[in-house]
Amino acid sequence: MSSSTLTLRQEQQLEHLYREHQGWLSSFLRKRLGCSQQAADLLQDTYLRLLVSGRLPDSDYARPYLTRIAKGLVVDHFRRKRIEQAYLEELALRPEEFVQSPEDQLQLIDALIEADTLLHSLPDKARRAFLLRRVDGLSYREISEQLGVSVSSVEKYVARALQVCLTASLREEP
Repeated sequence: MSSSTLTLRQEQQLEHLYREHQGWLSSFLRKRLGCSQQAADLLQDTYLRLLVSGRLPDSDYARPYLTRIAKGLVVDHFRRKRIEQAYLEELALRPEEFVQSPEDQLQLIDALIEADTLLHSLPDKARRAFLLRRVDGLSYREISEQLGVSVSSVEKYVARALQVCLTASLREEP
């Protein structure tokens, strides 16, 4: 929802919400991130998410609602940082002639983050089964023993993960 589609009342509510809560929310984010600039970015993203959702919380629930949005953004931020760091560490081990351009590196980091987000949308056992199968190359029997479930369950977990991956790839095709 763009700001032009907000009613006057919603615009006033959003403005009031921002004035009432931006101070403590900014402090909350600074404490978790250790950087005022990143905190300012996530503060803006918090209100953007609120705006895009089209749902403004009642004033009694504004603080917990904003906190929940901000915490999710902080988790996403640190997940992205973890993925970027792991990629850069791996990249540092490569000979220079195999290093990609900065643009390609950013595209790959974005793809890794999308894959990570996609995998985290799966239930824990499905995600673990899929990774054990596709990354570690374990057999269904080995995975079933490691997860303490039946081979049939492992097959279903891996199939579910593949279905999610296929659905995501079909959404991205032009």
